[in-house]
Amino acid sequence: MDIALLVGYLASLCSVTSFVPQVWKVVRTGDTAAISGRMYTFTVIGFALWSAFGILKTEWPIILTNSICFCLSGYILIRKLRANA
Repeated sequence: MDIALLVGYLASLCSVTSFVPQVWKVVRTGDTAAISGRMYTFTVIGFALWSAFGILKTEWPIILTNSICFCLSGYILIRKLRANA
């Protein structure tokens, strides 16, 4: 494995790890009051676009990271939208 790919996978690990505590808190407490729905909407769209970019470029670190973060942030956004409904 070359150094660039290793850096990409380490960056992926850091990015995904940064979302897990927020998701865990929402799962555990159901509290989304302090979360900006507008910001998470843009975050989810951004992760979807980055995932598409990774697929088009066949860049696995980008695909994996952004697909996982898309799912995690999408879950938070859905919980936020349901809480406001």
